Amino acid sequence: MSQSIRRLLVDPVSMSRIDAAAEASGLSILSLMERAGQAVAACALRHYPQAHRYAVLCGTGNNGGDGFVAARALREAGAEVAVFVFGDAVKLKGAARQAYDALMDDQENAGYEPLAAFTPRDGDVVIDGIFGAGLSRDVPSEVAEVIGIVERAGTPVVAIDLPSGLCGRRGVALGAAFKAMHTVTFVAKKPGHVLMPGRELCGALEVFDIGIPQRIVEAHTGRLWENSADLWERCLVLDDVETHKFKRGHLTVFSGPSHATGAARMTALSGLRAGAGIVTIAAPQEAISVLSATLTAVMVTPVEDQHALATWADDQRHGTYVLGPGFGDLKKAREFVSLLKGRALVLDADGITAFKDDRDKLFSLFASDAPRILTPHEGEFARLFPDVHADNTLSKIEKAQAAAKCSNAVIVYKGADTVIAAPDGRTSVNTNAPSSLATAGSGDVLAGICGALLAQQVPAFEAAAAAVWLHGQIAQGLGPGLIAEDLASAVRPFAAFQTKAKAR
Repeated sequence: MSQSIRRLLVDPVSMSRIDAAAEASGLSILSLMERAGQAVAACALRHYPQAHRYAVLCGTGNNGGDGFVAARALREAGAEVAVFVFGDAVKLKGAARQAYDALMDDQENAGYEPLAAFTPRDGDVVIDGIFGAGLSRDVPSEVAEVIGIVERAGTPVVAIDLPSGLCGRRGVALGAAFKAMHTVTFVAKKPGHVLMPGRELCGALEVFDIGIPQRIVEAHTGRLWENSADLWERCLVLDDVETHKFKRGHLTVFSGPSHATGAARMTALSGLRAGAGIVTIAAPQEAISVLSATLTAVMVTPVEDQHALATWADDQRHGTYVLGPGFGDLKKAREFVSLLKGRALVLDADGITAFKDDRDKLFSLFASDAPRILTPHEGEFARLFPDVHADNTLSKIEKAQAAAKCSNAVIVYKGADTVIAAPDGRTSVNTNAPSSLATAGSGDVLAGICGALLAQQVPAFEAAAAAVWLHGQIAQGLGPGLIAEDLASAVRPFAAFQTKAKAR
């Protein structure tokens, strides 16, 4: 399976189309189901060889069919297996019916019990095949009750495709959902595997290739991926002995007043370490002395008002800006953004909040194709895109996509499951951020990395996706207990991570 397929995220509707196209191409759905069920059984035996009993919980759809195959494979391996079915087995059809019949052909072990009869025993391992990724309604009360019983008993769960009750599109529990120790999915990850809290509910995730050709998968998927270097590495600036500081770009970071310069300093230092050739902090006159006393490699210049900014921006080398971290003055922020129309811009923190009551003005300023990145956290996203945020039928992915389209900017919708979305629909979900990034100032560092990559002429979507990934990798290297100053000091360009990987 190619790396591009491994990084694809396939929503449940697209997965249904892929299954249908595979069948139309002549592939046997039963053979695909057989491979899927065998993979689930292998996962259970590999991780829980000591299990006294495998309790296989099946629905009446294809997810249940995978469960019937897994139950048969486990029995053939000599394990004790009990099968519990939610719904009427008479309603089984197609490949799921055939998988059920093959299981029941074993006369010695034939039969099943209704799901309501399941009670966990000591030494049980649950194989969850009740519902798949396509579930879009709250789980029935009978299933919710079993989920609760299993959770209270602490019984390990191996989920087929997704833990039952987890929405494959939004990554949220639909009333209730199993918390799996292991999940085996097929073809590609689904959004529910990477969005929170779905990622935690899935436990350790395995993606198994059941044999659907890559051409079929790619024909029925959009431009949605798990964030990785495959998406943006080719766009990054490579080491070049002939490079110089202006070739690597001049990044301007705006500072707030003298008592609030810390955010801008972390942003600027991060930008410099991330590869920008020159970084200047543009600040009110009264903050210049504080900044000058605390910075060395980062330059400082007074930019008090619109006139001073216009003069600074007249120099075409000053092409990239970060506005927002610790800025404070929301009126001035609006004025400065207006003056920077057509320039590469990362708008963060106060720069976003400044337009909460004048969103149309911001979006009109962003009508051109200049590279722009907006980096809202949950609260800032709600202030700038209130209607989109309030629509709970949308996933975080869909919300970021809608925001990118209406703002004509790349959206970095921050969180444990940061989503990066471009106006043209390209989207990635980041999965490498540790919980230690939930600390004051970490967003300022991310803004600086974004700005540095824009200054180096990396396209906005790739710059944002690379910055978010680097942010996560740096935090992983630092470990628990990091603070934003640690993060800013540890920032390195992507090339440094490549060097470490080669050394290992």
